[in-house]
Parts: sequence; C-alpha cells; structure tokens
Amino acid sequence: MDQPLKGVRVIEFCNVAAGPYCGMLLADMGADVIKVEHPQGGDTLRAWPPISDGYSENFASLNRNKRSVTLDLKNPEDIEQAKALIHTADVVIENNRPGVMSRLGLGYDDVRATKPGIVYCSISAYGQTGPRAQEGGFDLTVQAMSGIMSITGEPDGAPVKCGVPLADFSAGLYAAFSVASALRGVAATGEGTHIDVPMLGATLAIAALQTSEYFGTGRDPQKLGSAHPRNAPYQAFKARDTYFGMAAGNNALWKSVCSVVGRPDLDADPRYASPTSRAQHQVALRDTLEAIFAADDAAHWIERFRAAGVPCAPINTYSEVLKDVQVEHMEWVQPLELPNGVQTKTFASPVRFSGKAPEIRMRPPGLGEHNADLLSKSEVAA
Repeated sequence: MDQPLKGVRVIEFCNVAAGPYCGMLLADMGADVIKVEHPQGGDTLRAWPPISDGYSENFASLNRNKRSVTLDLKNPEDIEQAKALIHTADVVIENNRPGVMSRLGLGYDDVRATKPGIVYCSISAYGQTGPRAQEGGFDLTVQAMSGIMSITGEPDGAPVKCGVPLADFSAGLYAAFSVASALRGVAATGEGTHIDVPMLGATLAIAALQTSEYFGTGRDPQKLGSAHPRNAPYQAFKARDTYFGMAAGNNALWKSVCSVVGRPDLDADPRYASPTSRAQHQVALRDTLEAIFAADDAAHWIERFRAAGVPCAPINTYSEVLKDVQVEHMEWVQPLELPNGVQTKTFASPVRFSGKAPEIRMRPPGLGEHNADLLSKSEVAA
C-alpha cells in the first residue's frame, strides 16, 4: 500500500502550481508521472526563487517523483511524440486554457478515439464550458472571484488574499482525488472519462461553511480577522508579549477557559451562555480576556490552556513550525537532492498507510532529463 498507484502512467502537460501539484500527489502514490515541458525554459516555476545554484526550490517542491521530457508542441514532429507518449499512458493531466489541447490535436476527444480508457483531467480557472471558460485566471484572481478575499482580513481593512495559494492547491487536490476515483471506474468498465476541474468551483467547494451561511441567512459572510462567526472564544488573542491562538468551541471548553483565567463569573454571564451567544458578543469577550492575558506572556497561557485541555497554539512562523516536535516525529521534513547536486529539504507527503509514508523515490528532474529514455522508439512503443 505504500505505492497504491504503482503501474499507472500519467502524462502531465502542466505549468506552475495546480496541475503540477496534482501530478506530484499522484507520483507520491506510486504513479509514473512524465512531465512534458517546453524546451526553452520548461515549467515557468523553474524560474521562481529561491534559486539554489541555478535550480528553483519552488519547482522542486511540486515536482518530486517525476520524469521530464521536452517537446515543442508547435512542432508537428513533437506533437507526434506527445501522442505516442499519451498512447502509453493511463492518465493525462493538463492545465491550459480550454481548447488549447484540442487545437494541438491532443484534446480528450482526440485521445479517446484511439484510447477509450484514458482518464483525462483538465484544470482551468473557470471550467471547460460556460461564459467564463475562455477567461484566464491565477490564484489571486480566483480568490477574488470566489469570495475568499471578501472574508479575509480585519473588518475595516482592505481586501486580503490568503497567504497560501488556496485556489491553486484546492484544485490540485480535487484533481488528484478525481483521477484516483476515475481509475477505479476504468478498472471496472474499461471506459475512461474527461474530468473538468475549475479552480473557481474547487475554491467555492472548500468554502462550504460560508456558502451555507449565505444560503441559510441571505446575508454575505463578513470579515472577522481571526475570529469565527459562530464560535467564541475562537481567535488570536494578544498576551503581554505577542499573540497566540485559542479555540474553545463548546461549553465544556469554555468552562475550562473560565477556570484557567480565574473568572468563573464569566461562565454565569448570560451573554456567554452558548457558542452562538458568545460569538454575538465576542468583541466584549475578547476585550475582557485580553485584559487578563496582558498579565503574562503567550507561552504562559499556552501552557495553562494545554494543561486544561483547551486547544491553543503559538502563531508560528514557518521556520518555527517546521522544527516543531510533531513535525519532527512525523518525519514530514525530508532531505531532497536537486539535479545540480545541491542538498536541500522538502515537505514530504503528510499521509501514512499503516504507519508508512509514501517515499520520495526520485528527486525533481532537470529540464528534459529523461528525453533519451522516454522519447526513444522502444520506450514510446512500450
């Protein structure tokens, strides 16, 4: 089970984040992922810093366990090479604008004509059909379009995008899950399918709590900073030295909070009788708690709340969380060699199968590193 997709070949015609992330997730699970790149520069992510002796660590973070070939898809001979590669594959992933692959003769209908069992996954900003299908999109614009930026940040602040590219990576996750699901269907029926993964749809789908709030009330969700619309205390709080996060999402935990801060009277206050009522009065509640928290540093309160079983955490930087004892225990940070021989680190697959994590079997590839193997007649005909 450490390589459940071993024996599945994937051809990836993808650039930057959403598609390459999908390809890497499949590769981590054992799939043979062949990344097709343009001979001049390859995937745009190869040029993104940080650059270690000429090699992008951003690119490395999304392209482990893959092989790379270079093809100029404006060249008829290279188009034929691409078709031959696809003919050996079980899955095709692409994240071009709708219609691009079809104009090249590499679209789903073209492939299905000779390979009816193909699982063909297209990732785009808005989907393969519809009035916005031909509009381009990046993570920023999809976060703006999807509503995420309308609820991110402080109530009176400017629109803010999430610092993590949610639109890109939620689409990549949906794509990988859908491909794995479709492969089960192919095994049962022999019939492939065309999977349409719109970044906008994926981003709206992970906003289920926000869309259901609108459907249920007719009102738009609002920006609350780090606070929660239906739970309190449930946000970042200022202590004497810095902020920390604390989440008491039910009455039992709220009672523990009152005990830790030495204010049992707060539990008896009718304004704070339930998660909903506490959320309705959370500004007053925050001010009361922060006046107490100002007496000690965040580490003191985190220790107290942890001892009482109340979920809490420091507001970590990445340098801090990547050295956390739980991250070290799970062995999520793994060594990684770049094609130029530079030794770096990466965040590996976070999942385990019966206690065993998927391995990093191959370092990220150099541009066109596997041309000799994969574009030879013997390999293409395999």
